[in-house]
Amino acid sequence: MDEQLQPHASPCSSDSPSSPLPRVSGSEMAQASNEPALLTQIALADQSALSALYDRYHRLLYALAFKILRSPTEAEEVVLDVFCQVWRTAASYNAARGRVDAWLFTLTRSRSLDRLRVLARIKRTATAVEDAATVEPPAQIAGPEEDAILSERRAGVLAALDHLPKEQREVLELAYYQGLTHVEIAAQTGQALGTVKTRIRLGLSKLRESLRPIWANG
Repeated sequence: MDEQLQPHASPCSSDSPSSPLPRVSGSEMAQASNEPALLTQIALADQSALSALYDRYHRLLYALAFKILRSPTEAEEVVLDVFCQVWRTAASYNAARGRVDAWLFTLTRSRSLDRLRVLARIKRTATAVEDAATVEPPAQIAGPEEDAILSERRAGVLAALDHLPKEQREVLELAYYQGLTHVEIAAQTGQALGTVKTRIRLGLSKLRESLRPIWANG
């Protein structure tokens, strides 16, 4: 987990500011032990302040995320998401409500648990889809009615996949059938990580709605 945020690049966007923004010097940043002051600078779009906070905490936050998720890739993604949130919401931080480190640990734990729930839902849906798509009639079932039910279920699953928008179907197939993580899908498709997450979430939602009558009748 040695990835570093570039001091002049936001972790959430490649866009640069259209006009110079106030920044603290390297020597001033090194002496700044007041973390609320760092957040004040981040709220002013000071990317070097964000880098300083990242350097100070990213290993600790990664350790917490990894302990929950047990996946280096997922833990790294959570940490980057946390610092994206810090970049967006630093102005809302209230020192009276707690220390900066406690706030960062709370964000990391919350995002890690959310991600764990998402991964569990994805696994359940993928397993159900694969089982329904590949199920074969048991040897003892020879009746035409049972064969028709199973054939209808397989056809329904494949039709539901086919009716998804192409971009959603593509990321779902990469996630489920090739076992790629969100980060790997983003790299392979050239899409932003947030876009990949959104497409997977929307695709799963549509797939569950389409399959609901099939499971209800099964």
